[in-house]
Amino acid sequence: MVLQEKQKTVLVVSIFLLVLLLDQCLKFYIKLNYTLGEAHEILPFFQLCFVENDGMAFGIEWFSKLLLTLFRIVAVGLFVWYLYVLIYKQHARTGYIVMVTLIAAGAFANIIDCVLYGVIFSASTPWEVATLFPADGGYASLFYGKVVDMLYFPLIHNNAGEVLFFRPVFNLADSCITVAVILIFIFYSKDLNRSLSKEGKASDAKTDSK
Repeated sequence: MVLQEKQKTVLVVSIFLLVLLLDQCLKFYIKLNYTLGEAHEILPFFQLCFVENDGMAFGIEWFSKLLLTLFRIVAVGLFVWYLYVLIYKQHARTGYIVMVTLIAAGAFANIIDCVLYGVIFSASTPWEVATLFPADGGYASLFYGKVVDMLYFPLIHNNAGEVLFFRPVFNLADSCITVAVILIFIFYSKDLNRSLSKEGKASDAKTDSK
């Protein structure tokens, strides 16, 4: 099925907004109902476990908080521009455009946490659930909010019950980014190489398949 440029744009916007809505709804639910560190088993291999972090995906901390937030903002801006090029200049395949959209949406969803959560939420603690728009103000200034994570898959344990795999706690936005990157390398590596080369500017990719 070949999608026209306007149809691809509608698809991109719809996916972007859907990821933001689902991610933020889940984060708001966790933030307003779980104490920090609280966990509930959903399945034997899956828990909702509330943690917060200042870093990148899966809690990795590489940069200062402000630098990381600004980097994310610039990165999302570049991804939006890249999506415009893919749709209107390179006529890229719909599947590849969807993957890039998931990455951009995931990154933007975590930006919301960093920029706004410190202002609109009170601090979460192991003893107290956060409140929305607290009278005394939020727990941090603008751009210094913490990213909310809650998806935990303790798949493999040792004999002592300690988790060997998978230890990181992450969120829906992280999942979108990770899955999209993996799928790009597996199924869309040629699309990626074409889009970053001079050949990508040609219209030889007009044949669109999912």
